[in-house]
Formats: sequence, structure tokens, C-alpha cells
Amino acid sequence: MRRATLAGAALLAGTVTGLATGPAQAQEYRYWSVWEGKGSSWTYATEGPGTLRPADGAVTGFRFTVGADSAAAGKPRTAPGFDAICRATPAKEGRKRIGVVVDFGTAADAPGGERPPASRTECAQVSEDASAGEALAAVARPLRYDASALLCAVAGYPKAGCAERVNGSKGAGSAASPAPGAAADGGDDGGPSTGLFGGIAVLVVLGAAAGWQLRRRRG
Repeated sequence: MRRATLAGAALLAGTVTGLATGPAQAQEYRYWSVWEGKGSSWTYATEGPGTLRPADGAVTGFRFTVGADSAAAGKPRTAPGFDAICRATPAKEGRKRIGVVVDFGTAADAPGGERPPASRTECAQVSEDASAGEALAAVARPLRYDASALLCAVAGYPKAGCAERVNGSKGAGSAASPAPGAAADGGDDGGPSTGLFGGIAVLVVLGAAAGWQLRRRRG
């Protein structure tokens, strides 16, 4: 009887703990992500297109994607090769050249009723202090921003909406677009969930009950 009690408590505790610590599905958004070319790979930009100021010879990427945070965001599918993008654009005094890669994403990521255009690469020749947004505007108009200066559309895609939630996503997680790392709906701040604390509490109670049963039978 004692062994059965202990085994049952351990089994129930393990089940509850496993359920409590299971990862929550984060809320996903459909949005334009911004990237910086680093050699032959891409790095998620820590600034928006309005404040990011690439140097002459840099490559900036824009990818329409669906994700919950920067780790899940789709990268541009074209390599950031400046020489390949800007070889036909000669250097000019007082101007800088920035390679621009625009990836409109996949059909699966497209809003309902829209089809993503083909990806494109352009060489933007802009003023020396120009931002990534100005370089993008030089080669992929029209652009659309919201009131918070969030990039909503490139070359008119998508036609409407801005960083919208993707239907079917559950839970509260990190929004990848307007404010990376911010809690969706002001709910989850990234700390341990109440479910986790509840699972630990149940584990403690079950352990105490098993110990009491053991002491009672010894007595």
C-alpha cells in the first residue's frame, strides 16, 4: 500500500508538472521584417527602417513574414551580395550605394486574396546620411506606414493591414513587429507562467502527503 501511494503521487506529480511547463504557443503576426547583410548571411535589424542608416556598400533586406519574434521571422531568401546587386550602378561623389533586397514572402504568408510579387534586388543611390527607409523608397515605391512609423507595405504590398494577428494563433507571446519583445495584449511579460507555479505547488503538496503516509505507517 505504501509503495502504491508513493508511486501514484510521483506519477500524478510528474503529469501535472509536465503539463504546467509545456511551452505556450505565442501569438503570431504578419509583418515586414528588416534585415542587415553580414557577409553572405542576414542578421535581424535592431532598428527600424527610419533610424537604421546603412553605410556605403551595405545591403539591407526586407522580408514579409509571419512570426512571433525575431527568431521565428523568415529571412530574405536572396543572399546579401553587394557586388552582384550594385555592379551596374557606378559610384558618385556625395552619394552612397545600398543594396536593397525585397522578399515579398510566400503564398502561405500572404493575406487572404493576395499573391506575393516576385522578390527583387535593387541598388539604391542615396544621400550619405540616408536611412534604410529612404533607400527602400528610392527603389520600391509606394511604401505605406502607420501612425507609429511601422512599415506596413512595400511596393503596395500588402494592399491593407499592418502587423495583423494571424488567425489560429493562440496564447500571449512576443509580437515581432511594432515592438519586438513586447507582450501581446499587455499580458505575458516573458516571466514564468502561473501554470508553472501551480504545477510546482501541486508537486510539493503530493510530496508532503506521501511523506505523511510513510511516517504514519512506520508509527
